[in-house]
Amino acid sequence: MTDSTHDAALRSWVESANDDASDFPIQNLPFGIFRKATGDDDPRVGIAVGDQILDVSACLDADLLEDAAKEACKLASGTSLNALMQSGRGPASSLRHGVSRLLQDGTDEGSKAAKAESHILVPMSDAELLLPARIGDFTDFYASIFHAERVGKMFRPDNPLLPNYKYVPIAYHGRASTIEVSGTDFRRPVGQRRPPNAPPEQAPTFEPSRGLDYEAEFGFFIGTGNQAGEAVPLDRAENYMFGLCLLNDWSARDIQAWEYQPLGPFLSKNFASTISPWIVTLDALEPFRVGAYQRPKGDPEPLPYLHSEANERSGGLDITMEIAILTEKMREQRSEPYVLSRSFFREFYWTIFQMLTHHTSNGCRLVPGDLLGTGTVSSSGSDEMGSILEKTKRGAEPLTLPSGETRSFIDDGDEIILRGYCERDGYRRIGFGECRARVLPARSLS
Repeated sequence: MTDSTHDAALRSWVESANDDASDFPIQNLPFGIFRKATGDDDPRVGIAVGDQILDVSACLDADLLEDAAKEACKLASGTSLNALMQSGRGPASSLRHGVSRLLQDGTDEGSKAAKAESHILVPMSDAELLLPARIGDFTDFYASIFHAERVGKMFRPDNPLLPNYKYVPIAYHGRASTIEVSGTDFRRPVGQRRPPNAPPEQAPTFEPSRGLDYEAEFGFFIGTGNQAGEAVPLDRAENYMFGLCLLNDWSARDIQAWEYQPLGPFLSKNFASTISPWIVTLDALEPFRVGAYQRPKGDPEPLPYLHSEANERSGGLDITMEIAILTEKMREQRSEPYVLSRSFFREFYWTIFQMLTHHTSNGCRLVPGDLLGTGTVSSSGSDEMGSILEKTKRGAEPLTLPSGETRSFIDDGDEIILRGYCERDGYRRIGFGECRARVLPARSLS
Protein backbone atom coordinates (compact mmCIF):
# COMPACT_ATOMS: atom_id res chain seq x y z
CA MET A 1 0.00 0.00 0.00
CA THR A 2 1.26 3.49 -0.82
CA ASP A 3 1.08 6.28 1.76
CA SER A 4 1.98 9.93 2.30
CA THR A 5 5.73 9.25 1.94
CA HIS A 6 5.17 8.35 -1.73
CA ASP A 7 3.37 11.59 -2.63
CA ALA A 8 5.01 12.93 -5.79
CA ALA A 9 4.30 16.49 -4.66
CA LEU A 10 6.55 16.24 -1.59
CA ARG A 11 9.47 18.67 -1.67
CA SER A 12 12.52 18.73 0.57
CA TRP A 13 14.50 21.60 2.03
CA VAL A 14 17.51 19.61 0.75
CA GLU A 15 17.42 21.17 -2.71
CA SER A 16 19.38 18.41 -4.49
CA ALA A 17 16.63 15.94 -3.54
CA ASN A 18 14.17 17.90 -5.69
CA ASP A 19 16.15 17.30 -8.86
CA ASP A 20 14.13 15.00 -11.13
CA ALA A 21 17.34 13.19 -12.09
CA SER A 22 18.25 12.34 -8.49
CA ASP A 23 18.14 8.71 -7.44
CA PHE A 24 17.42 9.82 -3.90
CA PRO A 25 14.40 12.12 -3.69
CA ILE A 26 12.52 12.42 -0.42
CA GLN A 27 10.24 9.62 -1.65
CA ASN A 28 13.12 7.10 -1.51
CA LEU A 29 15.28 7.50 1.64
CA PRO A 30 17.47 4.37 1.39
CA PHE A 31 19.65 3.21 4.29
CA GLY A 32 23.42 2.77 4.31
CA ILE A 33 26.59 2.98 6.39
CA PHE A 34 29.14 5.77 6.02
CA ARG A 35 31.97 7.55 7.74
CA LYS A 36 33.49 10.90 7.03
CA ALA A 37 36.24 10.76 4.43
CA THR A 38 38.83 11.75 7.03
CA GLY A 39 38.34 8.27 8.51
CA ASP A 40 38.47 9.64 12.06
CA ASP A 41 34.93 8.63 13.04
CA ASP A 42 33.33 5.24 13.51
CA PRO A 43 30.95 4.05 10.80
CA ARG A 44 27.42 5.42 11.19
CA VAL A 45 23.96 4.74 9.78
CA GLY A 46 22.96 7.21 7.12
CA ILE A 47 19.96 7.86 4.90
CA ALA A 48 20.53 9.18 1.37
CA VAL A 49 18.66 12.31 0.31
CA GLY A 50 19.74 14.05 -2.87
CA ASP A 51 23.52 14.44 -2.76
CA GLN A 52 23.55 14.43 1.04
CA ILE A 53 23.59 11.83 3.82
CA LEU A 54 21.34 12.30 6.83
CA ASP A 55 23.32 11.20 9.90
CA VAL A 56 20.78 9.17 11.90
CA SER A 57 22.71 9.32 15.18
CA ALA A 58 23.03 13.09 14.85
CA CYS A 59 19.25 13.33 14.53
CA LEU A 60 18.96 11.39 17.78
CA ASP A 61 21.49 13.65 19.50
CA ALA A 62 19.59 16.72 18.31
CA ASP A 63 16.29 15.24 19.58
CA LEU A 64 14.63 15.73 16.18
CA LEU A 65 12.60 12.51 16.16
CA GLU A 66 9.72 11.38 18.33
CA ASP A 67 7.91 8.25 19.46
CA ALA A 68 8.39 5.15 17.26
CA ALA A 69 10.82 6.93 14.94
CA LYS A 70 12.99 7.90 17.93
CA GLU A 71 13.03 4.33 19.23
CA ALA A 72 13.97 3.05 15.77
CA CYS A 73 16.70 5.68 15.61
CA LYS A 74 18.28 4.10 18.69
CA LEU A 75 18.43 0.77 16.84
CA ALA A 76 20.19 2.56 13.99
CA SER A 77 22.88 4.16 16.12
CA GLY A 78 25.45 1.39 15.67
CA THR A 79 28.11 0.70 13.05
CA SER A 80 25.93 -1.53 10.84
CA LEU A 81 22.26 -1.94 9.94
CA ASN A 82 21.97 -5.41 11.46
CA ALA A 83 20.19 -4.32 14.65
CA LEU A 84 17.61 -2.35 12.68
CA MET A 85 17.22 -5.27 10.25
CA GLN A 86 16.66 -7.71 13.10
CA SER A 87 13.82 -5.61 14.52
CA GLY A 88 11.59 -6.25 11.48
CA ARG A 89 9.99 -3.93 8.97
CA GLY A 90 8.05 -1.90 11.54
CA PRO A 91 10.88 0.12 13.11
CA ALA A 92 12.58 0.80 9.77
CA SER A 93 9.23 1.96 8.39
CA SER A 94 8.69 4.23 11.42
CA LEU A 95 12.15 5.72 10.99
CA ARG A 96 11.59 6.29 7.29
CA HIS A 97 8.28 8.06 8.00
CA GLY A 98 9.86 10.20 10.71
CA VAL A 99 12.78 11.18 8.47
CA SER A 100 10.36 11.99 5.65
CA ARG A 101 8.66 14.53 7.91
CA LEU A 102 12.02 15.96 9.01
CA LEU A 103 13.16 16.50 5.45
CA GLN A 104 9.94 18.02 4.10
CA ASP A 105 9.94 21.66 3.11
CA GLY A 106 7.40 24.00 4.69
CA THR A 107 6.60 22.05 7.86
CA ASP A 108 7.45 22.82 11.48
CA GLU A 109 9.51 19.62 11.76
CA GLY A 110 11.29 20.40 8.51
CA SER A 111 12.09 23.95 9.60
CA LYS A 112 13.57 22.68 12.86
CA ALA A 113 15.70 20.11 11.04
CA ALA A 114 16.86 22.64 8.44
CA LYS A 115 18.24 24.82 11.22
CA ALA A 116 20.36 21.86 12.31
CA GLU A 117 21.51 21.16 8.72
CA SER A 118 25.22 21.51 9.40
CA HIS A 119 25.00 18.99 12.25
CA ILE A 120 22.83 16.33 10.63
CA LEU A 121 23.83 16.36 6.94
CA VAL A 122 27.09 15.14 5.41
CA PRO A 123 27.76 15.71 1.68
CA MET A 124 28.23 12.39 -0.10
CA SER A 125 31.40 13.86 -1.61
CA ASP A 126 32.82 14.11 1.93
CA ALA A 127 31.91 10.56 2.96
CA GLU A 128 33.21 7.05 2.51
CA LEU A 129 30.39 4.58 1.84
CA LEU A 130 30.79 1.14 3.42
CA LEU A 131 29.11 -2.23 3.33
CA PRO A 132 25.66 -1.61 4.81
CA ALA A 133 25.53 -4.77 6.94
CA ARG A 134 27.56 -7.58 8.40
CA ILE A 135 26.75 -10.20 5.77
CA GLY A 136 26.77 -13.63 7.35
CA ASP A 137 25.75 -15.66 4.32
CA PHE A 138 25.15 -15.25 0.60
CA THR A 139 22.88 -17.23 -1.69
CA ASP A 140 22.56 -16.48 -5.39
CA PHE A 141 19.53 -17.51 -7.45
CA TYR A 142 19.14 -18.11 -11.17
CA ALA A 143 15.61 -16.80 -11.54
CA SER A 144 15.53 -15.18 -15.00
CA ILE A 145 14.20 -17.71 -17.47
CA PHE A 146 15.47 -15.58 -20.36
CA HIS A 147 19.01 -15.68 -19.00
CA ALA A 148 18.74 -19.41 -18.27
CA GLU A 149 17.45 -20.18 -21.77
CA ARG A 150 20.09 -18.14 -23.57
CA VAL A 151 22.94 -19.61 -21.53
CA GLY A 152 21.47 -23.10 -21.73
CA LYS A 153 21.35 -22.96 -25.53
CA MET A 154 25.10 -22.36 -25.63
CA PHE A 155 25.75 -25.65 -23.85
CA ARG A 156 22.61 -27.70 -24.64
CA PRO A 157 21.09 -26.34 -27.87
CA ASP A 158 18.30 -28.91 -27.94
CA ASN A 159 17.53 -28.81 -24.22
CA PRO A 160 18.45 -25.40 -22.76
CA LEU A 161 16.39 -25.70 -19.57
CA LEU A 162 16.79 -28.65 -17.27
CA PRO A 163 13.53 -30.32 -16.19
CA ASN A 164 13.51 -28.77 -12.72
CA TYR A 165 13.80 -25.11 -13.76
CA LYS A 166 10.07 -24.35 -13.95
CA TYR A 167 9.42 -26.01 -10.60
CA VAL A 168 12.40 -24.98 -8.45
CA PRO A 169 13.96 -21.53 -7.88
CA ILE A 170 17.52 -22.64 -8.66
CA ALA A 171 20.35 -21.23 -6.50
CA TYR A 172 23.88 -21.85 -5.31
CA HIS A 173 25.69 -20.96 -2.09
CA GLY A 174 28.07 -18.04 -2.57
CA ARG A 175 30.86 -16.57 -0.47
CA ALA A 176 29.99 -13.67 1.86
CA SER A 177 33.63 -12.88 2.68
CA THR A 178 34.37 -11.64 -0.84
CA ILE A 179 31.43 -9.24 -1.12
CA GLU A 180 32.71 -5.67 -1.38
CA VAL A 181 31.03 -2.29 -1.62
CA SER A 182 30.84 -0.31 -4.86
CA GLY A 183 34.14 1.31 -5.83
CA THR A 184 36.32 -1.56 -4.61
CA ASP A 185 38.66 -2.85 -7.33
CA PHE A 186 39.53 -6.55 -7.53
CA ARG A 187 42.09 -8.76 -9.26
CA ARG A 188 41.30 -11.01 -12.19
CA PRO A 189 40.89 -14.54 -10.81
CA VAL A 190 43.19 -17.41 -11.65
CA GLY A 191 42.10 -21.02 -11.85
CA GLN A 192 41.91 -24.21 -13.79
CA ARG A 193 40.58 -23.89 -17.31
CA ARG A 194 40.43 -26.11 -20.38
CA PRO A 195 39.14 -25.16 -23.84
CA PRO A 196 35.63 -26.55 -24.40
CA ASN A 197 36.69 -28.51 -27.52
CA ALA A 198 39.85 -29.97 -26.02
CA PRO A 199 40.29 -33.76 -26.26
CA PRO A 200 39.51 -35.68 -23.05
CA GLU A 201 43.15 -36.55 -22.47
CA GLN A 202 44.25 -32.88 -22.49
CA ALA A 203 45.07 -31.63 -19.00
CA PRO A 204 43.72 -28.25 -17.87
CA THR A 205 45.99 -25.26 -17.33
CA PHE A 206 46.18 -23.04 -14.24
CA GLU A 207 46.21 -19.43 -15.36
CA PRO A 208 44.29 -16.14 -15.26
CA SER A 209 40.71 -16.38 -16.46
CA ARG A 210 40.12 -15.36 -20.07
CA GLY A 211 36.35 -15.40 -19.68
CA LEU A 212 35.64 -12.80 -16.99
CA ASP A 213 32.01 -11.71 -16.99
CA TYR A 214 29.68 -9.45 -15.04
CA GLU A 215 26.29 -10.59 -13.81
CA ALA A 216 23.91 -7.70 -13.25
CA GLU A 217 21.56 -8.60 -10.41
CA PHE A 218 19.57 -7.27 -7.51
CA GLY A 219 20.31 -8.41 -4.01
CA PHE A 220 17.86 -8.43 -1.12
CA PHE A 221 18.78 -8.32 2.55
CA ILE A 222 17.11 -10.43 5.19
CA GLY A 223 15.63 -8.45 8.05
CA THR A 224 14.00 -10.57 10.71
CA GLY A 225 15.36 -14.08 10.42
CA ASN A 226 13.51 -17.35 10.88
CA GLN A 227 14.22 -20.06 13.40
CA ALA A 228 15.96 -23.26 12.36
CA GLY A 229 13.32 -25.70 11.15
CA GLU A 230 10.80 -22.92 10.48
CA ALA A 231 9.56 -22.46 6.91
CA VAL A 232 8.44 -18.95 5.92
CA PRO A 233 5.03 -18.99 4.18
CA LEU A 234 4.86 -17.10 0.90
CA ASP A 235 2.31 -14.57 2.13
CA ARG A 236 4.61 -13.64 5.04
CA ALA A 237 7.88 -13.58 3.12
CA GLU A 238 8.05 -9.81 2.73
CA ASN A 239 7.94 -9.42 6.53
CA TYR A 240 11.39 -11.05 6.60
CA MET A 241 12.98 -8.67 4.09
CA PHE A 242 14.69 -5.36 4.75
CA GLY A 243 15.31 -4.04 1.23
CA LEU A 244 17.15 -4.30 -2.07
CA CYS A 245 20.50 -3.26 -3.51
CA LEU A 246 22.39 -3.68 -6.77
CA LEU A 247 24.65 -6.72 -7.07
CA ASN A 248 27.33 -7.66 -9.57
CA ASP A 249 28.16 -11.34 -9.08
CA TRP A 250 31.39 -11.48 -11.09
CA SER A 251 31.94 -14.80 -12.87
CA ALA A 252 34.89 -16.51 -14.57
CA ARG A 253 33.07 -18.38 -17.32
CA ASP A 254 36.02 -20.47 -18.49
CA ILE A 255 36.82 -21.66 -14.97
CA GLN A 256 33.11 -22.28 -14.41
CA ALA A 257 32.74 -24.42 -17.54
CA TRP A 258 35.50 -26.76 -16.30
CA GLU A 259 34.59 -26.98 -12.62
CA TYR A 260 30.80 -26.83 -12.41
CA GLN A 261 30.07 -30.53 -12.91
CA PRO A 262 28.89 -32.26 -10.79
CA LEU A 263 28.35 -29.84 -7.89
CA GLY A 264 28.00 -26.46 -9.58
CA PRO A 265 30.14 -23.27 -9.50
CA PHE A 266 32.89 -22.86 -6.92
CA LEU A 267 36.06 -20.81 -7.52
CA SER A 268 34.56 -19.33 -10.68
CA LYS A 269 32.15 -17.26 -8.60
CA ASN A 270 33.53 -16.75 -5.10
CA PHE A 271 36.44 -14.40 -5.86
CA ALA A 272 34.46 -11.11 -5.95
CA SER A 273 30.92 -9.78 -5.73
CA THR A 274 30.11 -6.07 -5.66
CA ILE A 275 27.05 -4.41 -4.09
CA SER A 276 25.78 -0.86 -4.05
CA PRO A 277 26.02 0.93 -0.69
CA TRP A 278 22.37 1.98 -0.38
CA ILE A 279 19.52 -0.39 0.55
CA VAL A 280 16.19 0.69 -0.92
CA THR A 281 13.42 -0.49 1.41
CA LEU A 282 10.36 -2.43 0.36
CA ASP A 283 8.34 0.52 1.68
CA ALA A 284 9.97 2.84 -0.86
CA LEU A 285 9.29 0.30 -3.63
CA GLU A 286 5.56 -0.04 -2.90
CA PRO A 287 4.44 2.14 -5.86
CA PHE A 288 6.41 -0.10 -8.20
CA ARG A 289 4.93 -3.46 -7.17
CA VAL A 290 3.43 -5.34 -10.11
CA GLY A 291 2.00 -8.78 -10.71
CA ALA A 292 4.23 -11.81 -10.87
CA TYR A 293 5.48 -12.78 -14.33
CA GLN A 294 2.71 -14.41 -16.34
CA ARG A 295 3.96 -17.83 -17.28
CA PRO A 296 3.41 -18.91 -20.88
CA LYS A 297 0.56 -21.28 -21.61
CA GLY A 298 1.66 -24.84 -20.99
CA ASP A 299 4.14 -23.99 -18.23
CA PRO A 300 3.39 -25.69 -14.90
CA GLU A 301 1.86 -23.72 -12.07
CA PRO A 302 4.12 -23.29 -9.04
CA LEU A 303 3.66 -25.94 -6.39
CA PRO A 304 1.21 -24.85 -3.65
CA TYR A 305 3.87 -23.58 -1.22
CA LEU A 306 5.16 -21.25 -3.96
CA HIS A 307 1.75 -19.96 -5.02
CA SER A 308 -0.57 -17.35 -3.55
CA GLU A 309 -3.07 -14.85 -4.89
CA ALA A 310 -1.16 -12.00 -3.27
CA ASN A 311 2.09 -13.02 -4.97
CA GLU A 312 0.35 -13.31 -8.33
CA ARG A 313 -1.20 -9.90 -7.85
CA SER A 314 1.78 -7.91 -6.52
CA GLY A 315 4.84 -10.13 -6.13
CA GLY A 316 6.80 -8.52 -8.96
CA LEU A 317 8.86 -5.33 -8.92
CA ASP A 318 9.09 -2.98 -11.89
CA ILE A 319 12.77 -2.02 -11.79
CA THR A 320 15.00 -1.20 -14.74
CA MET A 321 18.60 -2.44 -14.67
CA GLU A 322 21.22 -0.51 -16.67
CA ILE A 323 24.74 -1.83 -17.38
CA ALA A 324 27.60 0.35 -18.61
CA ILE A 325 31.31 -0.10 -19.26
CA LEU A 326 34.24 2.30 -18.89
CA THR A 327 37.54 1.06 -20.32
CA GLU A 328 41.05 2.41 -19.77
CA LYS A 329 41.02 3.87 -23.28
CA MET A 330 37.66 5.54 -22.67
CA ARG A 331 39.04 7.09 -19.46
CA GLU A 332 42.04 8.42 -21.41
CA GLN A 333 39.64 9.88 -23.99
CA ARG A 334 37.51 11.34 -21.17
CA SER A 335 34.52 9.48 -22.60
CA GLU A 336 31.35 8.76 -20.67
CA PRO A 337 30.59 5.13 -19.73
CA TYR A 338 28.94 3.28 -22.60
CA VAL A 339 25.59 1.65 -21.85
CA LEU A 340 25.75 -2.00 -22.88
CA SER A 341 22.14 -2.90 -22.15
CA ARG A 342 18.98 -2.34 -20.13
CA SER A 343 16.74 -5.07 -18.81
CA PHE A 344 13.64 -5.36 -16.66
CA PHE A 345 13.18 -7.12 -13.35
CA ARG A 346 9.41 -7.39 -13.78
CA GLU A 347 9.98 -10.30 -16.19
CA PHE A 348 11.61 -12.61 -13.64
CA TYR A 349 10.21 -16.13 -13.61
CA TRP A 350 10.33 -16.26 -9.81
CA THR A 351 9.60 -13.37 -7.43
CA ILE A 352 11.90 -12.47 -4.56
CA PHE A 353 9.21 -13.67 -2.16
CA GLN A 354 9.13 -17.09 -3.80
CA MET A 355 12.93 -17.21 -3.59
CA LEU A 356 12.90 -16.54 0.16
CA THR A 357 10.07 -19.00 0.82
CA HIS A 358 11.81 -21.73 -1.16
CA HIS A 359 15.10 -21.03 0.65
CA THR A 360 13.45 -21.70 4.02
CA SER A 361 11.14 -24.49 2.86
CA ASN A 362 13.45 -27.19 4.22
CA GLY A 363 13.88 -25.39 7.55
CA CYS A 364 17.04 -23.50 6.54
CA ARG A 365 17.68 -20.61 8.92
CA LEU A 366 18.20 -17.11 7.53
CA VAL A 367 19.59 -14.41 9.82
CA PRO A 368 19.55 -10.59 9.73
CA GLY A 369 22.05 -9.31 7.19
CA ASP A 370 22.05 -12.40 5.00
CA LEU A 371 22.12 -11.45 1.32
CA LEU A 372 20.18 -13.24 -1.40
CA GLY A 373 20.91 -12.49 -5.06
CA THR A 374 18.23 -12.72 -7.72
CA GLY A 375 20.43 -14.00 -10.51
CA THR A 376 21.24 -12.17 -13.72
CA VAL A 377 18.59 -9.63 -14.78
CA SER A 378 17.94 -10.52 -18.41
CA SER A 379 14.55 -9.99 -19.99
CA SER A 380 12.74 -10.94 -23.18
CA GLY A 381 14.08 -8.32 -25.62
CA SER A 382 16.83 -9.30 -28.03
CA ASP A 383 19.27 -6.84 -26.43
CA GLU A 384 18.03 -7.03 -22.83
CA MET A 385 20.88 -9.11 -21.44
CA GLY A 386 22.53 -8.90 -18.04
CA SER A 387 25.84 -10.61 -18.89
CA ILE A 388 28.45 -10.32 -21.61
CA LEU A 389 28.28 -14.10 -22.02
CA GLU A 390 24.82 -13.63 -23.53
CA LYS A 391 25.66 -10.50 -25.52
CA THR A 392 28.67 -12.04 -27.28
CA LYS A 393 27.29 -15.58 -27.47
CA ARG A 394 30.09 -16.93 -25.29
CA GLY A 395 32.65 -14.72 -26.99
CA ALA A 396 31.82 -15.79 -30.56
CA GLU A 397 30.39 -12.38 -31.54
CA PRO A 398 32.55 -9.67 -29.90
CA LEU A 399 31.10 -6.26 -29.08
CA THR A 400 32.49 -3.13 -30.71
CA LEU A 401 32.60 -0.15 -28.36
CA PRO A 402 32.44 3.54 -29.40
CA SER A 403 36.17 3.78 -28.59
CA GLY A 404 36.87 1.27 -31.39
CA GLU A 405 37.76 -1.49 -28.91
CA THR A 406 36.17 -4.91 -29.02
CA ARG A 407 35.19 -7.14 -26.14
CA SER A 408 34.40 -10.84 -26.03
CA PHE A 409 34.71 -10.80 -22.25
CA ILE A 410 35.92 -8.22 -19.70
CA ASP A 411 39.51 -6.95 -19.97
CA ASP A 412 41.87 -5.67 -17.29
CA GLY A 413 41.18 -2.02 -16.56
CA ASP A 414 37.50 -2.30 -17.51
CA GLU A 415 35.03 -0.88 -15.03
CA ILE A 416 31.44 -2.12 -15.02
CA ILE A 417 28.78 0.24 -13.68
CA LEU A 418 25.30 -0.95 -12.72
CA ARG A 419 22.39 1.38 -12.12
CA GLY A 420 18.81 0.58 -11.21
CA TYR A 421 15.73 2.77 -11.09
CA CYS A 422 11.93 2.70 -10.90
CA GLU A 423 9.57 4.91 -12.88
CA ARG A 424 5.77 5.07 -12.91
CA ASP A 425 3.27 7.76 -13.87
CA GLY A 426 2.07 9.68 -10.84
CA TYR A 427 5.14 8.90 -8.70
CA ARG A 428 8.65 10.26 -8.35
CA ARG A 429 11.41 8.28 -10.01
CA ILE A 430 13.62 6.58 -7.42
CA GLY A 431 16.96 4.88 -7.92
CA PHE A 432 19.55 2.64 -6.32
CA GLY A 433 22.66 4.71 -7.01
CA GLU A 434 25.63 2.94 -8.58
CA CYS A 435 27.37 -0.38 -8.22
CA ARG A 436 30.80 -0.17 -9.85
CA ALA A 437 34.10 -2.02 -9.77
CA ARG A 438 37.24 -2.13 -11.91
CA VAL A 439 39.21 -5.23 -12.87
CA LEU A 440 42.91 -5.24 -12.01
CA PRO A 441 45.47 -7.62 -13.56
CA ALA A 442 45.73 -11.11 -12.07
CA ARG A 443 48.33 -11.76 -9.41
CA SER A 444 51.67 -13.06 -10.59
CA LEU A 445 51.96 -16.86 -10.71
CA SER A 446 55.76 -16.84 -10.61
